[in-house]
Amino acid sequence: MEERARVLDVFDPHPPRSSRMPAADVLRGVVDGDNGPWPLRRRASAQPVVRVSDRFLTGQLDLRAMELPYLLEFVNCRFEQPPDLRQSSIAGVEFDHCWLPGLSGRNLRSTNDVALIDSTVTGLLDLNDADVGGSLLLGRTTLRATGRLALHADRLVVAGALLAHRVDVEGELRTAGARIGGNCNFSGSTLRNPAGFVVNGNGMQVGGNLVFATLGADHPFTATGTLFLPNARISSALTLRGAVLTAGEPTASDDDDPHADPRATVVLDRVEVSGDVELDRGFRSDGTVRLVNAGVGGTLSLAGAVLRAAGEGTDGDPTGFGRAVHLDGAEINGDITARGVTVRGQLRMVDVLVRGSLVLNRAELANPRADALLANRCRVGSNLTARDAEVEGGLELRGVVIGANLDLRGSRITAPGRNRYSHDEKPSVDIGGATVGRDLVCASGHKEFVAHGGVRTRRAVVGRMANFSGAVLGHRLDSHALNALGMQVQELVLTTVSPPRGDVTLRHARCTTLDDNEAFWNATGRIDLDDFRYDSFANAVDLRDDDEIERRLRWLRQAMRRSYQPGPYDQLAVMLRAGGNDEHASTVLMEKQRLRHVAVAEGTRRPLAPLVLLWSFLQRSMVGYGYRPARALGWLVVSWVLGSVWFSVRPDLVVINSDDTLPWNPWLFTIDLLVPIVDFGNKNRWQTPGASQWVAVLMIVTGWTLATTVAAGLTRMLKRT
Repeated sequence: MEERARVLDVFDPHPPRSSRMPAADVLRGVVDGDNGPWPLRRRASAQPVVRVSDRFLTGQLDLRAMELPYLLEFVNCRFEQPPDLRQSSIAGVEFDHCWLPGLSGRNLRSTNDVALIDSTVTGLLDLNDADVGGSLLLGRTTLRATGRLALHADRLVVAGALLAHRVDVEGELRTAGARIGGNCNFSGSTLRNPAGFVVNGNGMQVGGNLVFATLGADHPFTATGTLFLPNARISSALTLRGAVLTAGEPTASDDDDPHADPRATVVLDRVEVSGDVELDRGFRSDGTVRLVNAGVGGTLSLAGAVLRAAGEGTDGDPTGFGRAVHLDGAEINGDITARGVTVRGQLRMVDVLVRGSLVLNRAELANPRADALLANRCRVGSNLTARDAEVEGGLELRGVVIGANLDLRGSRITAPGRNRYSHDEKPSVDIGGATVGRDLVCASGHKEFVAHGGVRTRRAVVGRMANFSGAVLGHRLDSHALNALGMQVQELVLTTVSPPRGDVTLRHARCTTLDDNEAFWNATGRIDLDDFRYDSFANAVDLRDDDEIERRLRWLRQAMRRSYQPGPYDQLAVMLRAGGNDEHASTVLMEKQRLRHVAVAEGTRRPLAPLVLLWSFLQRSMVGYGYRPARALGWLVVSWVLGSVWFSVRPDLVVINSDDTLPWNPWLFTIDLLVPIVDFGNKNRWQTPGASQWVAVLMIVTGWTLATTVAAGLTRMLKRT
């Protein structure tokens, strides 16, 4: 360390004359060979080396358009003017612990490495169209060009690697269209260009890994500005593990473009990465991470990352704080793993194709009053899981196609967003029109599943189960707790832990098995059950369990707020009858008829309404609206007994035909009145004067009514058997 500190004295602004040397003397040493002041080191297998050390080179080192089959090596040297290597062809060049006011290397041809190690460049490092047969080495170099280009290397060709470990740059590194044969590594570097791009690698090609990662705890990779790498082609992995990125000043953009991200930290639009994209293990971005229309051959990893949008958020901004991640149209051949990710702002991934799984377990997404996750029409080959996630905002997943499970078990989703124009509250989870291959899980796990804005599964198709077991749905009485209009699923589990707060819609929904509980049917709002179809209950109703049927009828009345809707009762009856439970099915249909008459009475003028209710009572009590024919038979017997007793007490009858010798029998006379069509020869033998006449008429009417009811009931029984 003492030796290095001593020789670095040559960087003094006023070096001693003894260390000064005209830059032109470097060429003289090459020309004079061993007799010159700079000895040449020759080995049979290596290029000759011209080595200059501990010198302040005055004037300009002008090697423009020269062909030199030598390796140029400068150690601890300071240059008064930028060396000029334009159009030159050399064996290689190295600047080790040097200070340069710039370097002109446009169209440079080097058969070996070009290296700037532990050096300082205060001007432009120009390597446009250069061709390096070895590697480009910039380890621990400092580039100072504040607000300007620090490295200009458009269309640079490097056969080996571009290694820039721990570089310190103020200004822009421009490598647009560059082709790097091996790795491109900026690990542990510090890049600053708040007014623009810290790296502009538009269209660059990397044959190995592209790395902007942290080198241990002491050397994090940090960038203030934008890593601009659209259209790049990377043959292996893109790594920003542990990197800390901060957005610079907003870039100019079209205000009418809703998809622009003026405060982006990474722009990887249309990039093609054959391996993984690693933005994890302490990766932090204070600005938008863009991978719009990107192609990733492996996994996109965001595990443990902290992603923050640069905006502050306004009520009129549909993105809330702004976009923290923008993945529209990306294709990921592997998984998106984001376990434990922290996102402040919107995670947008519309029209994304993920051939593996999308994992957001234990994620923290904060974008209140807006969409925290916007993934409409996203396609996931396997599972989309967000277990035990904490979300402020909404999850909008309209039209998604998921090959296996959509699992939100144990997640808490609060502060739902609002519609942009109507300002109505949006659902916390919206999977309208989605297709889920296996299960939709909005159930409790280690903790309750909570969706303050409710869940919307409108027109969704779920292959196996939709599970809301232990869920807490809704938080406002004037909103929707569950909107499952038109949903199709095999098994629907609605065993919520508490009554849904708000309305519930099951209109046109279809399921094979329904598993529910009283808490669900006690929803604070109305439950729309119009054309809701189910084939069976998860727990079948026993033929002797009358209490269960009464309980379910009470649930239906509670759900529909005592309004008359025949469909839910018909559906329950059809389901019970399909299971062979005709008795309970009749009980349900009787309740439907009772409510129908109540509704008719409510719509009838006041003087006639009591008559409608009386008629309903008579039908229900006497024949069960036709569903209890046994009651009619019982009433026939009662009428027969009462009529017989009456005519026994009041025998003041008038004989119609005195020649008829048929003896009087009140029992036979009464049965002849009650039974229609059949004539036993008694009712036409005597007339009934006075009150007995009205009793006889009542017997005839009662007989017709009850007999037809019994006949209709027997007909239905015969049809079912």
